[in-house]
Amino acid sequence: MTTHAFVLHLVRATARRENAQRLLQDAKDTCGIEGEIWPAVDGSALSHADVDDALEADIFEPPYPFALKTGEIGCFLSHRQIWAEIVRRDLAAGLVLEDDVSVEVDIFAHAQKLAQLHVSRLGYVQLQNRPAKGSSQLIDQIGSCSLTLPNVTPVRASAQLISRAAAERLLGASRTFDRPVDTFVQSHWYTGFRPGVIYPSGIRTISEQLDGSTIQNSRKSLGERLHREIARFSYRRAVAKFSQSSSAPSGVDTP
Repeated sequence: MTTHAFVLHLVRATARRENAQRLLQDAKDTCGIEGEIWPAVDGSALSHADVDDALEADIFEPPYPFALKTGEIGCFLSHRQIWAEIVRRDLAAGLVLEDDVSVEVDIFAHAQKLAQLHVSRLGYVQLQNRPAKGSSQLIDQIGSCSLTLPNVTPVRASAQLISRAAAERLLGASRTFDRPVDTFVQSHWYTGFRPGVIYPSGIRTISEQLDGSTIQNSRKSLGERLHREIARFSYRRAVAKFSQSSSAPSGVDTP
């Protein structure tokens, strides 16, 4: 069983193609991990039937307060495809990188070594570009990189190492979904296991240097923005509460 890299790339996002290719080369040169560019699902091209098949309202608590954008739906479906591919190929783990990140190779090499040491037990290890907030448990360190198990898992799915067991678990729990993929992974009281987090990881988000976000943004009135901020604050408080009371173990294979 091997580790394989998948760089998620939206075909029409041509400004990101060179960066996607560079990420593949970085994974190979820095960590000896072979990989491929994986064509992301274009949310804007999904039919109404595709969307209806994917979405289901209020699957678990706390309810997600926002309607998903088509880009968020496409992003979730893209990650599900890779989870399925990790299982289909019977990989030890998949290194999943979105095409709007860059790699600082020296730190990334240490972060990958640390992630590889623990991914079979933890299942899912985030390579974060910012430290987790709140309380966390220190698991291990290599160089400047620390692997922690935060109480509240950070969002963002820019870079992560995922074991076969975790991919299978995530697939089974997301046949339909009601929130973005990073928020779903954050919900360990529902998925049944807690992701580890490595910071610093050598990962930096550079979407603004490329072509901005490929998830659609719409202009909102002041009232709409205020309403969203209140809803977001309430949701984050609920996530903290559910995280605190979660019985999810620190490992996908823990009974």
